[in-house]
Amino acid sequence: MARPKPALRTTASITTAAALLAGAALVAAPAATAAPGTVPAGTTAQSLTFHDIPGSGGITLKGNVFTPAGAAAGTRHPLIVFPTSWAMPQIEYLAQAQKLADSGYVVVSYTSRGFWLSGGKIEVAGPPDISDASAVIDWALEHTSADPDRVGMGGVSYGAGISLLAAGHDPRIKAVAALSGWADLIDSIYSGRTQHLQAAALLGGAGLVTGRPGDELTQTLKDFLGSNLEKEPEMIAWGKKRSPATYLDRINANGAAIMMGNAWGDTIFPPNQYASFYDKLTGPKRLEFRPGDHATAEATGLLGLPNDTWTSTRRWFDRYLRGERNGIDTELPVQLRSRPEKGYEGYPDWKSVGAVKNRIPLDGTKKVWGGVDSGANGGIAILSNALDQFLKLPPTVSVPLLPRTFASVWQSERYATEQRIRGTSALHTTVTATKPSGTLVAYLYDVGPLGIGRLVSNAPYTFHGQTPGRPFPVDLELYSTAYDVPAGHRLALVIDTVDPLYIEHNPTGAQLTFSSPDTDPSHLSVPLREK
Repeated sequence: MARPKPALRTTASITTAAALLAGAALVAAPAATAAPGTVPAGTTAQSLTFHDIPGSGGITLKGNVFTPAGAAAGTRHPLIVFPTSWAMPQIEYLAQAQKLADSGYVVVSYTSRGFWLSGGKIEVAGPPDISDASAVIDWALEHTSADPDRVGMGGVSYGAGISLLAAGHDPRIKAVAALSGWADLIDSIYSGRTQHLQAAALLGGAGLVTGRPGDELTQTLKDFLGSNLEKEPEMIAWGKKRSPATYLDRINANGAAIMMGNAWGDTIFPPNQYASFYDKLTGPKRLEFRPGDHATAEATGLLGLPNDTWTSTRRWFDRYLRGERNGIDTELPVQLRSRPEKGYEGYPDWKSVGAVKNRIPLDGTKKVWGGVDSGANGGIAILSNALDQFLKLPPTVSVPLLPRTFASVWQSERYATEQRIRGTSALHTTVTATKPSGTLVAYLYDVGPLGIGRLVSNAPYTFHGQTPGRPFPVDLELYSTAYDVPAGHRLALVIDTVDPLYIEHNPTGAQLTFSSPDTDPSHLSVPLREK
């Protein structure tokens, strides 16, 4: 098995440090507090209090509670529970919790087990974390004015995953807002049978700095980053236990109203797995995708600034916990913003996104040597797609200058009209390898008149156990996106074998050949919005 190269480890260390600095900025944000004032007799003042909350297995979770102001004594209020994101402390949601309390909610936030001052060890949304969510609900119903018939959960990233999992195990949960989370953990960090190096390094490094990883997590990360293929079945089973998709039938049976939001460029939890999960939900549901990277779509809201994601979250809870007829349930449930950012587009379901398919033929035979970075890559986790979101600067490359020895390139014709890519592009090709194992990475670029390609999407693919010299088919879905290609531009598909985002498995001297047999032509299917 190929092992991670030193250069890749260095890149991971840099990106880990960047993520921790970003997290520190959020932690350092001033806490939101209720303004003092006079409250009529027989009513309650909004208050922020901090508590030790009993978790499952006898541990203590550090939490805080916002209660509404001005409510008559004895009044019951809808409850929202926010588990914290990975590596974040309990003050993460203060700004949003205060706004929700202002509108009449009891809001309980808690530091997830294993992090900061909460007890236990990091279980990565394992069974103890799910039990913790129910234990916090129990505590809130006993110690606050929370209404047992109006319970919601939500959160960002880790908090989103725990909330979705809890919705499949605790029928008291009536509404969920899962932001920048995951539905399938394996499809998130091991898509295309390829380890997402920077994502795993970010999570592992942040966990070491801010918490106490459990033995199971430590061993799983060691096997994962060490490319221990013998442990692959165990790692997949570990991930499935922590994937809401595994409990889909329970989630549907419990019937919670589920809203999910994510960014097109999420380098921790790519959007494909969220879209696939959304399609299978049978209860009230909503899906929102925007430009950005992991948790960047929600970040300004955590600082108390205006934020579309959090506005939708409040509307969702208002509709399904307070019964307000605010119209969110009558809107088209799939809401997208394209890159570059324009207004929102609504669709009745995910399959209606990108209903028209543009088929780009991948003719000829092309060969590349493995193990060398051609210059095409997906950027740096968190940073690159955040730059695309805020500064409109996605990863770029000069397509004419890409070395064809290490990168295969196919281009479309120049388009006379704007091409509005929506959804999931799919690659089909035939590969012949000189070694049993290998990795390829596919990139889709928007290429302007000067040959500069702006990254639209990408995805990795790894194979093991192939017979050298024998062709085999490869089908690969690129990460879903919404991107507008200007008139006069063309699309380029680039395939190389190395990307700092991923661990590659190309033995020394390996060569890959891409061909297009007459009986099985290679092509790229690009989904387009109907005109």
